[in-house]
Amino acid sequence: MNGLSTLLSPSAVKALLRPGFVGGLMSIGSAAFAAEIQFNTDILDLNDRTNIDLSQFSRSGFILPGVYPMNVQINAQSLSEQRVVFMPPDDDPKGSEACLTPELLEQFGLTKESLAQLTWWKTAECLDVRSLPGLEVSGDLSTSTLRISLPQAYLQYTTPNWDPPSRWDEGVPGVLFDYNLTAQSIHQEDSEARLGFSGTGTVGANAGPWRFRADWQGRVDDDGTQRTQNLEWSRFYAYRAVPALQARLTLGENYLYSDVFDSFRYIGASLNSDDNQLPPNLRGYAPEVVGMAKTNAKVIISQQGRVLYETLVAAGPFRIQDLNDAVTGTLDVRVEEQDGSVHSFKVDSASIPYLTRPGTVRYKLATGRPSALHAGEQGDVFGTGEFSWGISNGWSLYGGALGDNNYKALSLGLGRDLLAFGAVSLDATRAKTQLQDETLSGASYRLSYSKTFAEFDSQVTFAGYRFSEKNFLSMSEYLNARNYGGPVGGSKSLYTATFNKQFRESGVSVFLNYSNQSYWDRADQKRWNLSVARYFNVGPVKNVSVSLNMFRTQERDQPSSDGLYLSLSMPLGRSGSLSTSASRSQNKNNYSARFSDRLNERTHYQLTGSNTSVGGYLSHIGDRADIDISAGLEEDNYTSLSLSARGGATVTAHGAALHRSSSIGGTRLMVDTLGVPDVPVRGYGTPTRTNTFGKAVIADISSYYRTDASVDLENLPTNVEATQSVTQLTLTEGAIGYRTLDVIAGEKAMAVLRLPDGKTPPFGAIVKNSRQQDTGIVNDGGIVYLSGIQPADQMIVSWGEDEQCTLTLPADLPTDGLSSMLNLLCQTSTAKNALPEPTTVGTPDKTEKKNS
Repeated sequence: MNGLSTLLSPSAVKALLRPGFVGGLMSIGSAAFAAEIQFNTDILDLNDRTNIDLSQFSRSGFILPGVYPMNVQINAQSLSEQRVVFMPPDDDPKGSEACLTPELLEQFGLTKESLAQLTWWKTAECLDVRSLPGLEVSGDLSTSTLRISLPQAYLQYTTPNWDPPSRWDEGVPGVLFDYNLTAQSIHQEDSEARLGFSGTGTVGANAGPWRFRADWQGRVDDDGTQRTQNLEWSRFYAYRAVPALQARLTLGENYLYSDVFDSFRYIGASLNSDDNQLPPNLRGYAPEVVGMAKTNAKVIISQQGRVLYETLVAAGPFRIQDLNDAVTGTLDVRVEEQDGSVHSFKVDSASIPYLTRPGTVRYKLATGRPSALHAGEQGDVFGTGEFSWGISNGWSLYGGALGDNNYKALSLGLGRDLLAFGAVSLDATRAKTQLQDETLSGASYRLSYSKTFAEFDSQVTFAGYRFSEKNFLSMSEYLNARNYGGPVGGSKSLYTATFNKQFRESGVSVFLNYSNQSYWDRADQKRWNLSVARYFNVGPVKNVSVSLNMFRTQERDQPSSDGLYLSLSMPLGRSGSLSTSASRSQNKNNYSARFSDRLNERTHYQLTGSNTSVGGYLSHIGDRADIDISAGLEEDNYTSLSLSARGGATVTAHGAALHRSSSIGGTRLMVDTLGVPDVPVRGYGTPTRTNTFGKAVIADISSYYRTDASVDLENLPTNVEATQSVTQLTLTEGAIGYRTLDVIAGEKAMAVLRLPDGKTPPFGAIVKNSRQQDTGIVNDGGIVYLSGIQPADQMIVSWGEDEQCTLTLPADLPTDGLSSMLNLLCQTSTAKNALPEPTTVGTPDKTEKKNS
């Protein structure tokens, strides 16, 4: 026998037998494309040269006619798994060619001009590849891949991580339940223990392109003498993407997300150009929240009573950057410390200059009735519309209107791309308000600027100034004055700025955030945060850092809050770090030392100690949920314990899985390894393992970005082999994607195959399991190296373009780990009916097709 093949996996042996690789084993009788290849079998080290079947390798790239599940790639970019039909073309009855159907062509993203020149064969069912010069199509069964090479001139605009709408996937129908829960217990020396439980979440369902969502939030507080509790549904709504308009349609309870007017809650409908559907370089700015926690704390970010974000943070500075970029207006930030103290502040999110790609129009339309979270409808029916028109490469014109029976506002602005000097926009808004006893009219002016100075390693994320006349009321100010009375004087001016700078030669980085909100009738609100850090080496100790954080917050109804945090950090051990810090906040000084490290790629911890307190923080990324635990003790003051869990459950017709959740109610991908459990799969972050049923949900998926989902090959169980380890797709917002990854599970062993008449299958015969996965190639004397061996399972042996016999594996496998040779009888009587046809094997039922 050929000893080399015993050391190779079936896929490697198959690769060696490909005609393009074994040129030394064959002589080509004709140079024509469809010519058959004649193998020189004299050089093969075989005992029986008459029992050879290499028919599957006799034509270059030849694939037997049939239907195969294949991963389609266009210019090395994966689409999704498709049923691909191979059939003989009209001019070559013995040949085989992939049939590119109109449904498959829809996902290519061809330009209108390219679509107009297409021709077809097989009664308009299959594309004639000659109608697009330069188009090349080839199939590879060893990797189940259909490779398509297409000149870029035929395709719509794409970027490395963004696909045109024709390739977007709406996912599969399903239901979901996501949650973010936090429990706290704080016991102070002079009072009863206080228990708190809070949570937010989303219940939802997907049907085609529609997403139905219901957001909930709740809180329970018990201080030993009084218990308060509140659980409410904060929002009911449905939405869907409208790819033809690059827009998002939303029905139900919503918030006005406007680049011109302020935000308020309403019940109605909206149709907005969706920045997320644009290429990444044209998307908007997401607000960020920076602050400092003196202990392990809970941070809650809300807007108009609706909780947007809730998380536990470790003691020290924090910076939250993963808010949705659709969030606009004023955000309320509440920091609840472990010692029971609470401090809050507001963050005014600002928009970058309003610029639009030349020749295109972005718009936002909405209508409905204003409403409050707890008070219901609060105003008359309103309507609003805004637009931005890219006049040329440098200029954009934008504006909008908003009004109801008693309020009318009109805005107009101009944006300019200054190229090397950044981008700037200027707009003016005039509003007229009719209250019960007076009519108010005023204007508001806004200037915004943004620039990345790559040559100076610095960035002005945004810098803005807004001035409003005394009689100018925004829509939310008008609603407050109408429904609650009181003074009508609104905001006067708002300054905002965020600046980053890197001094790479000296290892210094600077971050500055500043906000100043003044009013006509009450005190100003001021907030600034400055962070300076420097990295350097001290002898053999590398990456020592010194950082200084300073902040000031002054709210109109609270005393000024100043803080300073100075820390020195150095690496300790393989992955840990030790830091000492001095801080001053609320007229109190604090000195502490911290040690942080990770137990593995999923778990990290932090230990804190000072002259009066000790604390700990542990964070774990799990397969089913993310868990954070913090504990603290301060002498003669308090003890505390906090626990946070974030996760979800997703159910589809293909199965269900518990999983961690990165964006509540957001986009996700269910990966199916076809019943094989404990397979590690990953998106962008930490891998998650499939459950008992071979299902896992990857939650770190970005909408409208091309996403890779892959098997973590380095951590596969020893009895599992991945024959397809990567899949790519682009999901619409809120979609539940579904993909299968081809995995073979079972033991591996050498076996000798015998036919009932005592002969052996021919050299080159293919062995497949019940899912039509290649598990071995027969060598000389019927010897084969089999993978995916399961007790009492059946496998098919094929040669001569037909399934010839069926072998049944032992019900009781040897206990020695299959180190000995298996002797297997291949029965010929049931071969034809042993396995389903290729058209139904390994292919999800319509799940890979895009729902339009």
